[in-house]
Amino acid sequence: MKQSIDGKPSFSYITITLEPGEEVVAESDAMVSMDAKIDMKTKLNGGFFKGLARKLFGGETLFVNTFKNIGSTPQTVIFTQPTPGDIQLIKMEGQDIYMQPGAYICSTKGINIKLKWAGFRSFLAREGLFRLLATGKGYLWIGAYGHVYEKEIDGEYLVDTSHLVAYDPTISIRLQLSGGLISSFTSGEGLLTRVSGKGKILLQSRSMSGLASYLNPKI
Repeated sequence: MKQSIDGKPSFSYITITLEPGEEVVAESDAMVSMDAKIDMKTKLNGGFFKGLARKLFGGETLFVNTFKNIGSTPQTVIFTQPTPGDIQLIKMEGQDIYMQPGAYICSTKGINIKLKWAGFRSFLAREGLFRLLATGKGYLWIGAYGHVYEKEIDGEYLVDTSHLVAYDPTISIRLQLSGGLISSFTSGEGLLTRVSGKGKILLQSRSMSGLASYLNPKI
């Protein structure tokens, strides 16, 4: 399997070349185009009730598609995400990683995506009541609104709400005011997410909630 991410960082898309017999799993409607010898099969995302829960609480689609090369030569399929922004490839080697709802795009066989309770702190941080947990070995592609950048944490770090895309399970999160009670809300910053621990976090340079707040008064 060969892969590349082009169009970075604003309009990223994934190009995956599958050898005969290889396959990749993707969210519904993630495919842009593909060669004719790639077979696509659709199934519920973990069964009806699990799929429905992932759709309602995890930002995923009810169905997922499996793309398999049934030809005798390499075949190519292209994926993207619904929003403009960056895409990050994560090589999974048995570690776990948490993702914000809607971040998952596609993955190779061997990667499992589960829905996990995130708590009310995550909800107030505009990251959702639930989060996605990726486990297993293989390749995982996740998307974000804006540019994706990594930050190694060893201690504590402050992140504006709705900018946290993914993080290691060794990282814990909690909310705090950006300043004093009055300055926190008059400054426009409000709440911040304090991440602590030792590990890696992925951040997005833009947020959909920030875009919505900007557009709402103008509509």
